[in-house]
Amino acid sequence: MSHKNTYVPKTGISRWMDERLPIIRFAHDNILDYPTPKNLNYWWTFGGILSFFLVSQIITGIVLAMHYVPNVDLAFGSVEHIMRDVNYGWLIRYAHANGASLFFVAVYIHIFRGLYYGSYKEPREILWILGVVIYLLMMATAFFGYVLPWGQMSVWGATVITNLFGAVPFIGEAVREWLWGDFSVGNATLNRFFSLHYLLPFMIAGVVVLHIWALHVPGNNNPVGITARRDQDTLPFHPYYTLKDGFALTLFLILFAWFIFFDPNAMGHPDNYAEANPLVTPEHIVPEWYLTPFYAILRAIPDKLMGVVAMFAAILVLFFLPWLDTSKVRSARFRPLYRQFFFIFVAVCIALGWLGTQPAEGIYVTVARLLTAWYFAHFLIVMPLLGMWEKTSPLPESLSKPVLSEGERGAS
Repeated sequence: MSHKNTYVPKTGISRWMDERLPIIRFAHDNILDYPTPKNLNYWWTFGGILSFFLVSQIITGIVLAMHYVPNVDLAFGSVEHIMRDVNYGWLIRYAHANGASLFFVAVYIHIFRGLYYGSYKEPREILWILGVVIYLLMMATAFFGYVLPWGQMSVWGATVITNLFGAVPFIGEAVREWLWGDFSVGNATLNRFFSLHYLLPFMIAGVVVLHIWALHVPGNNNPVGITARRDQDTLPFHPYYTLKDGFALTLFLILFAWFIFFDPNAMGHPDNYAEANPLVTPEHIVPEWYLTPFYAILRAIPDKLMGVVAMFAAILVLFFLPWLDTSKVRSARFRPLYRQFFFIFVAVCIALGWLGTQPAEGIYVTVARLLTAWYFAHFLIVMPLLGMWEKTSPLPESLSKPVLSEGERGAS
């Protein structure tokens, strides 16, 4: 959203700086004075929360890398060394491990908020696509990081996931051997995963910059879903939204602290606290909780190759969402039928996540197949057809209109 430049240097130093490197002007115009729709609710605070956790994960990860040893004979022991011998090592490791889980909690809320309010629709297609790229990079980073402690579940999880690439025709075997660096998961694999786990967060940070840039071109979406056209429809980002985001972040950090100090292992698998043994297969191999919906889709398909295709397709379909939803109305507030389908879709995703933690047998597989079919039907059938047939509610004339109407009713 373009807006008038309001920055005025007030000191000699700031004027000197502004004439040579206008970085203060850039920050003022794009952060402090950035015009933001006045009706954003607390679901819009998760962008700031995600930025905090990205920085937190990078900092704690760098410190952990100073003490971690990427060798199959030393990796598990080096993690124990961090926990027991490094000053506050236990705090840094728990902050990193639980931070990854809460990072995904925040990103899932961020994604579902975008789905509910239609934040992927024109002119925000590139913004949405960059968000899906960030999500993919996050999943890859989390998977590589999950292997590093070299626990029992880590190694067998890596074995299962990397073997999936072998099902891809023509290039699958080559990709799998490249990931392994050997004839099976071993020392070369651990070194590669450590290198990629260290590199990818910086790539995420780069895409986040593009994501924010793409956000600032059309401006924020909002709960009503109409464009802010007048000055009275917007507020400067600071102090209104900096304080609101700060309050939401504080509440989220309280939850973060509760996990770190009172239940640090709640979101980890108990088998991963035993050193990896290639000769003993865990009874039930599962990935981390944030990957289990896609793991359930993978196992719901009897054919291995088609299961891999379905698992990746479940993510790739998100790239095409701006064109699959044919409705001209963005916000689900004015789409009564879509609102109901949206909550069914959320329930389907949660159920798939739970099924991904259960044994791949009996009723679990049957239900997973039904829910997998619904997952794809939501994007490929429901959204295209609903946009053409649904009768939507009238949209307000401006962002201020609903607020002013409430005030007028209260006065009368």
